Amino acid sequence: MASRRRRDGRFLVASLLGMTAVIGCGVVHPTPATAADSLRLRRDIEYLASPALAGRLTGTSGNDSAAAYIARRYAALHLVPLDTDFQQRFIARPPAHFGPSPSLRTQNVFAVLPGRDPALREQFVVVGAHFDHLGASTEGALDPDSRELRLGADDNASGTAAVLELARIFARSPARRSIIFANFSGEEQGLLGSEYMVEHFPATLDSVDAMLNFDMVGRMKNDRLIVYGVATAIELTTLLDSANQSTEKLNIAAQGDGYGPSDNTSFYAKKIPVLFFFTDLHDDYHRATDVASKINAAGEARVVNVAAAALRRIADRPARLSYVNVPAKPQMNAGEGGSQVYLGSIPDMAGGDTPGLRLSGVRAGTPADAAGLKAGDVIIEFGGVPVKDLYEYSNALYSHKPGDEVDIVVLRDSKRVTLHARLGKRSG
Repeated sequence: MASRRRRDGRFLVASLLGMTAVIGCGVVHPTPATAADSLRLRRDIEYLASPALAGRLTGTSGNDSAAAYIARRYAALHLVPLDTDFQQRFIARPPAHFGPSPSLRTQNVFAVLPGRDPALREQFVVVGAHFDHLGASTEGALDPDSRELRLGADDNASGTAAVLELARIFARSPARRSIIFANFSGEEQGLLGSEYMVEHFPATLDSVDAMLNFDMVGRMKNDRLIVYGVATAIELTTLLDSANQSTEKLNIAAQGDGYGPSDNTSFYAKKIPVLFFFTDLHDDYHRATDVASKINAAGEARVVNVAAAALRRIADRPARLSYVNVPAKPQMNAGEGGSQVYLGSIPDMAGGDTPGLRLSGVRAGTPADAAGLKAGDVIIEFGGVPVKDLYEYSNALYSHKPGDEVDIVVLRDSKRVTLHARLGKRSG
């Protein structure tokens, strides 16, 4: 009975009606929204990325402890739980390409902040982030020979902390629409938690106006923030620009695509507009060196402030956003040698005005380093194949095998430079 109520949405609507009475009776009064607190963000990240949680691998006790911590935070804010508690339990089954497919008992965590407008409170904005990481697993790790735990401070304790901070801010001053604060498990195994949530949503999916996703938002440099999904609704470009103007302005690289390797994809595939906040890849991605001491908490607070301004505008709009179907980017195809071939470049996910793949860095001791590639280079040709973006670059790379020798043409200071690389093999 309880699961049926969750599927048809009656449980959540009843919870909202009950909580509305509480709000009206003085337990939670709207007050001016506060700015994001960098100390709170750092404290949450330090706990979630602590050795005690062992990297939060899906199906482990560390992942369970992270879920319990998040649930306690929502309870302290007097938000509405999914059912008797804040955890949505499910069995995660990773795809076969991750090896033997175990059945992993895990949970999403989410809570509802009822909207203050009786006419809009049965519409929702989802604010989400995954809280799982790799832990001791080498599956997906970029340092598979390391015996150290991969604690995932930026990926994605930072995104989880951002969602918790937004919950704190909005609990003090609810929006007109209801907000669901969601934390997903199983993302690293293939978006399993967010896919489960959209298939077992506690209300009808057409009641969701938008989804805001946070993944790796703790390493901002040069005031730069990447936001994907601005083309997924007609109003989002202007709305995001307005949100950025109302805070300490960031250098936002806005991308139209609503798909990508994070949980926003699960929602956009259901025709829900999305925004995905991201401060770019770095050399510690999926490595044991992604630790809390490297987090830029002050920078993350600025990301949260912009996101809070955008969320307020979406959740308070009289009209709903106008969904746009943006075609998915072409798939990156791995040929013979496939995912084992390795160069060692770090792409700049924000892109730029010049066609090609701009690099934000090069990993030391890699084929890219040996070839002389540098941060700021724009790869425009790889092995004789023109490169216009990350997808064309990946297809060109994956068409080769480890040990192949290729010419790489880059733009460096507006000049064409041809470099020669011998491709390596990824460990593990």
